[in-house]
Amino acid sequence: MMTIQPGEFWVADIPFTNATASKKRPVLVLWLDGADAVVAAVTTALPRGNTDVSLHEWQKEGLRKPSVVRLSRLDCLEQTLLIGRVGAIAQSDAQTVLQAWSHHVKPQF
Repeated sequence: MMTIQPGEFWVADIPFTNATASKKRPVLVLWLDGADAVVAAVTTALPRGNTDVSLHEWQKEGLRKPSVVRLSRLDCLEQTLLIGRVGAIAQSDAQTVLQAWSHHVKPQF
């Protein structure tokens, strides 16, 4: 089994909430918590707000298409659901993700 590190892109086998099936999706590992990984969804959809970060180095990072990290779509997954490493986030994109996180991701209560 490969070692998972924060800042890496992985393909995750994300189970549907009704547990009837799952879908393989790219994710960015944000942090590890024991046997779990907290990840953000990666999508090819256009950014829709301040919590969506376009990746400028997507090819270098191992992604197949221009992509967006969607910080509003977080999952806590067992690390066993991360089935294949894609690559790692470039420093410039990492800085942009961190800035979006610190400015726009916060509880709203």
